[in-house]
Amino acid sequence: MTLRTTMGDTAAYKRLPSRGRHSDIDRDNAVAAYEPAVAATGPPQWQLSLPHVATATLASVLFGYHMGVVNVPLQYMGRDLLFAGNAIVQGLVVSVTLASAFLGCAISGTIADSFGRRRAFQISCVPMIIGAIISAISTHVGAMIFGRFIVGLGLGLSGPVTAMYVSEISPTAIRGTYGSLLQIATCVGIFAALVAGLPAPTVPGWWRACFWISTVPACLLALGMEFCAESPRWLFKQSEWYEAEQELGRLWGPSHVKGAMADLIRAEQSHNGGGTSWRALIDPRYIRVVAIGAALFAFQQFAGINAVFYFSSTVFRAAGMTSDVAASVSVGAVNLLASCLAAYLMDRLGRRSLLIVSFTGMAFAMAMQVLVAVVPALSSMRGSMALVGTLVYVFMFALGAGPVPALLLPEIFPDRIRAKGMAVAMCVHWVANFLVGLMFLHLLETLGAGILYTFFTMVCLAAALFVKKNVLETKGRSLEEIESLLLANL
Repeated sequence: MTLRTTMGDTAAYKRLPSRGRHSDIDRDNAVAAYEPAVAATGPPQWQLSLPHVATATLASVLFGYHMGVVNVPLQYMGRDLLFAGNAIVQGLVVSVTLASAFLGCAISGTIADSFGRRRAFQISCVPMIIGAIISAISTHVGAMIFGRFIVGLGLGLSGPVTAMYVSEISPTAIRGTYGSLLQIATCVGIFAALVAGLPAPTVPGWWRACFWISTVPACLLALGMEFCAESPRWLFKQSEWYEAEQELGRLWGPSHVKGAMADLIRAEQSHNGGGTSWRALIDPRYIRVVAIGAALFAFQQFAGINAVFYFSSTVFRAAGMTSDVAASVSVGAVNLLASCLAAYLMDRLGRRSLLIVSFTGMAFAMAMQVLVAVVPALSSMRGSMALVGTLVYVFMFALGAGPVPALLLPEIFPDRIRAKGMAVAMCVHWVANFLVGLMFLHLLETLGAGILYTFFTMVCLAAALFVKKNVLETKGRSLEEIESLLLANL
């Protein structure tokens, strides 16, 4: 097949060396070849990229579903698999996915860079399908734990890939809105797991159906990715310029292809060499932005969100709400409402502003929890204030601290290190998540709610100050513009 450029030859599709005395001249000519004679009028049509983004969000639905699938039917699983009443085994069934997700996340950068974003999605579906089937047919707790471990590998792999893929294919003007869809999809997955588990008390063995259900979206994701566009930025990195043009045309429309290709070439010029190995992450040009990304996920988890979710049922019972389902629905409804609001505000208010508002609001909500825990005069209204504080905390988290890091990190990581940088940051997420889940109840018993929630309050305030000082606003800027600004400031 003969590849033709607008210049009438194939020269532009040959990946030019990043080093050498003639490389700058050749690349300037390539940029000139791709500069459109007439600038495209208006932003790319969002309808073109929406089906591709919607397919990718199935990975987030699966993440939410598998995180919540064992919550309702856990006691019935324990009865059938003979681990009922064993708190250690119950905790292992719930949390084993966190450990394996770390492993899947650790290899996600290598897989995404080696095989592409689409194939990485499909690879992640394999353990999610196999692990769910093993869990569904398990006859003893060891098989259940093994199945959950296998599922976690797929979840850990798909997380960074989803965030990268959505950022790389989204038009600049709506990239924030599309990125927020991932948080909404996670909420939908959690809610779907709750609904799927409702028949468990009355239908014997229904918990098996809950795992079978999860294979459907996993199969749809694997099949759907066969028809989705590959990331043009990944294709460009692989020297497949013609294919990158074709995918840009599918995603953004033909009138935006030339300008986007010129931006990609300019961004590559700014690298001045360097590789995509793991060693590149400690390059002086990149190490600060990687540290910022890892810190955002650490703040997100050490702010106590999973502890709040874990402890919410007890809080709601103290407030007089005796139904665990009603408590879960309340949290889920608030979470989904705030996530939808975040999708609206992301490209209007901006990522940085949402993060500052979110962490500040979470600190306020945690301070409410501290007050009701340590002030005797408030003991009569402890239940109601704890309920309000919990719901406010969840709302503020879903408004910014929840969705923004997964969107912001692919934006601020330069293209050369995006996949591996996301893998490192998400590994920090899983480690922090595991530590909070492991230590929360122990610390609550030994330190008390007042001291522990004070710690969470201070983390939230520190996170807000950290964002204000270190995070660049990315709203309305292309990935290439963001990369140029960051590298210019290093």
